[in-house]
Amino acid sequence: MPAVDVSGLVVRYPGDVTAVDGLSFTAEAGEVLALLGPNGAGKTTTVETLEGYKSPTSGTVRVLDLDPVADHARLTPRIGVMLQKGGVYPGIRPVEGLRLFAAFYDSPEDPAGLLDRLGLAGVARTPWRRLSGGEQQRLSLALALVGRPEVAFLDEPTAGVDVAGRQIIREVIGELRSRGTCVLLATHELDEAERVADRVVIVDHGRLLAEGTPAALMSASERTTIDFGAPPGLDVTGLSAAVGAVVVEVRPGRYSVATAPSPATVAALTAWLAEQDLALGDLRAGRQSLEDVFLRLTSDS
Repeated sequence: MPAVDVSGLVVRYPGDVTAVDGLSFTAEAGEVLALLGPNGAGKTTTVETLEGYKSPTSGTVRVLDLDPVADHARLTPRIGVMLQKGGVYPGIRPVEGLRLFAAFYDSPEDPAGLLDRLGLAGVARTPWRRLSGGEQQRLSLALALVGRPEVAFLDEPTAGVDVAGRQIIREVIGELRSRGTCVLLATHELDEAERVADRVVIVDHGRLLAEGTPAALMSASERTTIDFGAPPGLDVTGLSAAVGAVVVEVRPGRYSVATAPSPATVAALTAWLAEQDLALGDLRAGRQSLEDVFLRLTSDS
């Protein structure tokens, strides 16, 4: 059985609001699955249903072959839940919080070792409210992992975390994968999902839009435009003539050339900007990024 199995999930709220609309996907032990979607896509409702805090209107969900609602007491010791914000008493110190949470489990991680692994040993006795946003996020992750979960639900684990902290979190997620933990990662940070996820599920309006490895999704369709950044208000008519394709300013400082990338077109673009003594920003002319795929799918849904 998959570690997580969602089949035809429908969740409706009062007022005939459908938050999840026939969603199906699975996640395996030792797999990092990123659940992606814009605000209101149904990600949080799906995860809360998997955690046993909401009941399906129809369809089924199974976590470790258990019903998250009917088997909630049996399931909770085997999963870890990281909230994006809150859930921690503001006066508690990291070492106190981890010792408290560790007491709920039969075979927990060593709190001191977990603090050290997440770069929190130096603030182990600092009250939660005095921790930086990134330190609070890493402590929330530590609290989710202290019970050695078989499935870890992580909500925006790198939000507000600095570069060094992000690297620590990536390494910890990699370690979870290596020891067979299924990690379900809900995030808006597409570059993080591209870095750490084995597979990606993209949802919108409660429905599945696409799923697969990041590499497969990014290579599924060729890029049909050249996108770049430059100062706002370029002479797009003159630039269009120079590159031989229509150039539009899609938003201030962001431009799109309506042609498939080629060395000749990119050379003409950069030459024109150089002649005008204009700086070139981010240039996207190669493989699509996960962000490109996400924006294309969600704008069409």
